Amino acid sequence: MRLTDFWERMDAVFGPAYARSWAHDVVLPTLGRTAEEAIGDGVETKVIWRAVCQVTEVPAVLR
Repeated sequence: MRLTDFWERMDAVFGPAYARSWAHDVVLPTLGRTAEEAIGDGVETKVIWRAVCQVTEVPAVLR
């Protein structure tokens, strides 16, 4: 998954204004860090997206 795809999905789930804040503030238990930190550490975006899906209700069409 490309980074742009990841952010498009985040925007679809949380809204454009809240997606970046959520990615900055919420620690993903399976990764032990926030989505923003994981991106910075080079974790694959599909792995990050799966972690996001585990902690929030993501519509099936976006999974």
